[in-house]
Amino acid sequence: MRLAEHLPPKTGSVQERLRGIWAWISADERAPFVRLFFEVHADGLVHPETYPDQGEAITDWFDTLGATFRDVSTGPDDTVTPTLVMAVVRGLLFDLTATGDRHRTDRALDRFAELLNQ
Repeated sequence: MRLAEHLPPKTGSVQERLRGIWAWISADERAPFVRLFFEVHADGLVHPETYPDQGEAITDWFDTLGATFRDVSTGPDDTVTPTLVMAVVRGLLFDLTATGDRHRTDRALDRFAELLNQ
């Protein structure tokens, strides 16, 4: 919900929108929440009975990211594009959190934006 409040304008390029999302979600002040996010997801894998709705934490992003990247999706029912965007952002967030290598993760996000825009 907080990310949805800070989404960049849909009028920008794919790269601008991805960079806007990345800048907000990977900001240093959110690092404690990002670590907690990964801890909760890991605990959910070990104790799925404790988190019966864990799958919704993934699929809740479909509408928001689907609308944000409608111009590169395959249509209104496309769940693949938002899945891919969230998987890349989540993977890069994990990488950044584990390594602290912002330069490399920023460059990887830019490369993904280029690929998504093709």
